[in-house]
Amino acid sequence: MEDINCIKVVIVEKRCTNKCLNEQLVGNSSTISKWCTNSSYPDLNSLLKILDLLGVNIKELIVREYKKYPLSQGV
Repeated sequence: MEDINCIKVVIVEKRCTNKCLNEQLVGNSSTISKWCTNSSYPDLNSLLKILDLLGVNIKELIVREYKKYPLSQGV
């Protein structure tokens, strides 16, 4: 199965950039890039800030895979 990075997908969908999000969220410019490449992951506080800044519901990050592969089809 393809490893999809939901944070990266949402940033693109909201027409935001890593740089824009970085300026509003953290001081280290490589942090957002690491999150988008699965090199590291945001802590809960950072994740909540991302959701707030992008106007996204947490279900959009968590449930995205289930929309593609419905549970009714089995595992």
